[in-house]
Amino acid sequence: MATKTSRRQFIRIVGGTAFAYSSLDAFSRSFAAADLPKSGVLVEAEGFADHGGWKIDPQFVDAMGGVYLLAHGLGKPVANATTTATFDEPGRYRVLVRTTDWCPPPTPDAWESPGRFRLHINGETLPTVFGTQPGWGWQDGGSIDIQRQRAAIELEDLTGFGGRCDAIYFTKDANFVPPNNTLELVRWKDHAAGRTGKPASDHEFDVVIVGGGIAGCGAAMAAESQGLKVALVQDRPVLGGNASSEIRVHTEGIHGKGGGILKKIDTKHWQNGSDEAHQDDDKRHKHLADTSVEVFFNHRACGLELDGSAIVCVDARETGTGTIRRFTAPTFIDCTGDGWIGHWAGAESRYGREANDEFDEGWDKHGDLWSPSTPDNKVMGTSVMWNTARTNGRVDFPEVPWAMPVAKNHNETRGDWNWEYSDNELNQIADAEQIRDHMFRAIYGTFANAKRDPRNATLALTWVAYVAGKRESRRLMGDYIYTMQDVMTNREFADTVVEEQRAIDVHFQLKEKGYPVDFRTQALYRPSGMYYIPYRCFYSKNVANLLMAGRCFSCSHIGLGGPRVQNTTGQMGIATGYAAALCKKHSVLPREVGQNHIDELRSLVGYS
Repeated sequence: MATKTSRRQFIRIVGGTAFAYSSLDAFSRSFAAADLPKSGVLVEAEGFADHGGWKIDPQFVDAMGGVYLLAHGLGKPVANATTTATFDEPGRYRVLVRTTDWCPPPTPDAWESPGRFRLHINGETLPTVFGTQPGWGWQDGGSIDIQRQRAAIELEDLTGFGGRCDAIYFTKDANFVPPNNTLELVRWKDHAAGRTGKPASDHEFDVVIVGGGIAGCGAAMAAESQGLKVALVQDRPVLGGNASSEIRVHTEGIHGKGGGILKKIDTKHWQNGSDEAHQDDDKRHKHLADTSVEVFFNHRACGLELDGSAIVCVDARETGTGTIRRFTAPTFIDCTGDGWIGHWAGAESRYGREANDEFDEGWDKHGDLWSPSTPDNKVMGTSVMWNTARTNGRVDFPEVPWAMPVAKNHNETRGDWNWEYSDNELNQIADAEQIRDHMFRAIYGTFANAKRDPRNATLALTWVAYVAGKRESRRLMGDYIYTMQDVMTNREFADTVVEEQRAIDVHFQLKEKGYPVDFRTQALYRPSGMYYIPYRCFYSKNVANLLMAGRCFSCSHIGLGGPRVQNTTGQMGIATGYAAALCKKHSVLPREVGQNHIDELRSLVGYS
């Protein structure tokens, strides 16, 4: 008798690449450790006992292979990060530090590297100044004698300008250098830290939502209100995404039919970049805590398992410990913004602008060209907010020659949404760290220019985001692709679950019109009246049990322009949360909810 071939695949993400195996055991066996060093001590920076003034930055782990500590001091060195390491035997150890010069000089005498730092071991300062070699890699710190079982380690920031440390490795091997390729690096770290082959802890839910922005919060609260056991997996320590205190973009758009939930998770209309964002963080966290939703903070998705076209479980790694937890459910909702869960599961997706004849998104009656004649990879950019404040005395700011090639002569004293960077040659996902760092140079250089004016002598740089606020990247495709014409014709749908009246708002770099710097944008803006988005935009067309909400919903580049704001994406989340409840109630998949239970879904959303 012929045996049935298994349709299950285990997908593990290593260094940003998805690898498919028949099982977790097969994945573990594929990473044999025979060629790795037998001894050595790995200290991962995110696991430091006391971060001091350094910030944990996990945004770019899929591209550069680690969660690192960032010395984000706005030009003032931050307090030392400290920890201890345990050694099985005393002796002389080589010290290797994984770091980068994030802004290397074009010539040796152009400027000093902005992210310099030192390392202290048991009070002894290593002679090497770290953060001075271009590109992420292992910088040699020389050798040191370790005489006790436990050694005290300190990271000393020298500049306050973005020093970054991923890991420290102590080895007695005179020739060994840990791998730097992100694939090899991640598996080596797991081996060196003793995590290889350890089973993930299992957690079962009715629905698993990955991404804790406004869309994810809305989805979680809606699903929980219908009695579902809900997991909300968030890779940051706060909820809210772009609306959080880490990024500080106030929520825009209307509540539509979702006001009962959205008023608990949205923001006041404070000025972008305002400290008031902390109050809305508190409100959001309180309201989620009042529900039975289980929120897993600081957990970044790192893999999943498929059974044919359906997701069985999602794995997420906890920042700081490296512990992997497995989240199993019949239904999943991708609220990651970048569409990571759908991407790893093989969901059909798009990135960039469509040709203008695909969806009739070309010239409009006002003479504006909305889409190009041929498709390209251009998208709306990433913003990094910043603000300043007047003080009672003179405030100095250091010279930043490394920032001036970007800032040039630009002079401003705060940043808003139109501080934004998108480059046709850079991908908003793969090149996210470079894009964020470009904005650092723009901000610090611009503020340095402003400080040259005597009228700004008392002006202080008070806050610069280090978590980047994205507008657009990967869009997951559903059974319907929402377009500009749907907005402009106010098209109604039998399966409408979201409504909005915010104008189409698509950004472009002012440099395209001859502006001297490349980090300022302008909006191509067109009023539209009330428009409607169908449920078919919120489930994957080819991953059977995947819903999606947020800026990764099924739309064209121009179709994203209006409904990409957070109250609207919150409505999307609410609709998907209710849809997940109907999936359980009727034992159906998301598409079948639209086919057979759409009236019930619309009733839950608030339509009569």
